[in-house]
Amino acid sequence: MALTESNMLPLGTKAPDFTLQDTVTNELLSLDDLKSEKATVIMFICNHCPYVIHINSEIVKIANEYIEKRVSFMAISSNDADRYPDDAPDKMSEVAEQESYPFPYLYDPTQQVAKAYDAACTPDFYVFDAHLKLVYRGRLDNSRPKSEQPLTGADLRAALDAVLNGNTVAEKQYPSIGCNIKWKVNL
Repeated sequence: MALTESNMLPLGTKAPDFTLQDTVTNELLSLDDLKSEKATVIMFICNHCPYVIHINSEIVKIANEYIEKRVSFMAISSNDADRYPDDAPDKMSEVAEQESYPFPYLYDPTQQVAKAYDAACTPDFYVFDAHLKLVYRGRLDNSRPKSEQPLTGADLRAALDAVLNGNTVAEKQYPSIGCNIKWKVNL
């Protein structure tokens, strides 16, 4: 595991379109199918990363809370499942059910979606407004495994509250920190 920070895609970037398979339902879902008229959260996560495991309960809590406010959530795993079989689609569906994910858990087999979003680590969070313009990218909060900091989701919650209240999201945003995305190696 290489500790990696978010690349911090420029604010205002239009959400790159995609169509990926939901590992729970096996349906092909597009960004257009999943987006919200209020705010859309795209999370790059994976099954085995200790940073994701640490925050799973909080992302489920936040998603359940904000879905009621008509915010859309989706998670994407882009890890190379050949080299990291714990991140294969069948294992993703198991984790989604185990953790009670209230959002689709999509698999990015070509890693093109991760590249389009300039995703670098798991977890990596992106919040888009009603026009699918990027207003937030970075961390959930300042809690990390073994950090003694409680999980609050403060950074993500503040961004979502700002969008829902028609306010500008704070420009000072902190990168997420976690495991690097497991890129495919071309031999």
